[in-house]
Amino acid sequence: MKLSDLRVGDAATVTGFAAGSHGYRARLMAMGLTPGTRFRLKRLAPLGDPVEIEVRGFSLSLRRAEADVIEVKREV
Repeated sequence: MKLSDLRVGDAATVTGFAAGSHGYRARLMAMGLTPGTRFRLKRLAPLGDPVEIEVRGFSLSLRRAEADVIEVKREV
């Protein structure tokens, strides 16, 4: 599942990145979104862009296209 598929309040773990996203993958990893990292979807703009997540104690806003690159597993 992709990060953009989550709902507000959902917690998830990063499992990987979509194929073909090599350049952007490094940027996301530099921001702390490495595989195995837990985060929570904090807010979603009215039209779905951007999304705000809470990861490693800080808030991070991502465009919907950026969120589509991140593969996650929802925590239950």
